[in-house]
Amino acid sequence: MAARKSRVKPAAKKCPDCQGAGETTESVRVGARKGRATDHKQSVLCLTCFGTGEATD
Repeated sequence: MAARKSRVKPAAKKCPDCQGAGETTESVRVGARKGRATDHKQSVLCLTCFGTGEATD
């Protein structure tokens, strides 16, 4: 019986927007009318790769 050969998967390319993290940061906006930006940040899901961290073709 022949030995099985293991196939190595090629490494997936990282998403250019989130650098493979799957998340980005956005500034918090406050106020109903003007929506002024504050110094606070929140992490959000990367819309380019939908949180996978892998680049789409």
